[in-house]
Amino acid sequence: MNPGNPTVRYDFSAKTIAITGGGGVLCSAMAKALAACHANVVILDRDLALAEKTVAGLNGTQGKHKAVRIDVLEKDAVDKAAAAVVAEYGRVDGLINGAGGNSPMATTSPQRSFFDVPADALQFVSNLNLLGTILPSQAFGRVMVKQKQGVILNISSMNAFRPLTRIPAYSAAKAAVSNFTQWLAVHLAQEYAPEIRVNAIAPGFFLTEQNRFLLTDQETGALTARGNKIIEHTPMARFGTPDDLVGATLWLLSPASAFVTGIVVPIDGGFSAYSGV
Repeated sequence: MNPGNPTVRYDFSAKTIAITGGGGVLCSAMAKALAACHANVVILDRDLALAEKTVAGLNGTQGKHKAVRIDVLEKDAVDKAAAAVVAEYGRVDGLINGAGGNSPMATTSPQRSFFDVPADALQFVSNLNLLGTILPSQAFGRVMVKQKQGVILNISSMNAFRPLTRIPAYSAAKAAVSNFTQWLAVHLAQEYAPEIRVNAIAPGFFLTEQNRFLLTDQETGALTARGNKIIEHTPMARFGTPDDLVGATLWLLSPASAFVTGIVVPIDGGFSAYSGV
């Protein structure tokens, strides 16, 4: 690498990056950015049609891209997906653990108190976010151990820093993802290779299909009371856009962050820094 030319650090030519939940809005933006930097991008998603749609959007870029169906809660399926990526590309340079989400059944409301949230809904959300991060980290991390090199990027959440009302399972699970990120960073560096790094980003509040009509009115597009509260506590006074995640993603996956491991980076417009006063 030529240290006098920092742009070289963001050239992902011949690098293969796998993205779980890659068919989603936020991960699709990451995929496009990586493909634009010449990476081979493998989109792993439970919805194969959605994964293929994301891959189609990468057409015209230099890398070799592929869609693979995966359920991050099925260990055998995750192991097979990792093996398929290695068979196709020979190695895995980066893994983004983007699969996750919440469930309406695990959310409190005037109609459902915390005491009535079903145990199976709580377990589903916990498993989807935490186990759905751990299992791919095992499968792809094993490959990185053999290579003695690689980067894992987890997706935590602002809810890990500031738990939101109504979503106890999601907030707790994302806090666990942040903790696991730190644990795995230390474990892999000490037990296997210092060149295997693990970090996370913690997005603040982004309008996605999952939360759009919790934060904005479906008919008028005006902010809901919840949406207003978020904007009032965000110094930059806006929601994030998918492209706002790209800079930190490229940095943490690239050699530019070669001495960075075990951190969780808020990408939140200042939400976590603001006391409300």
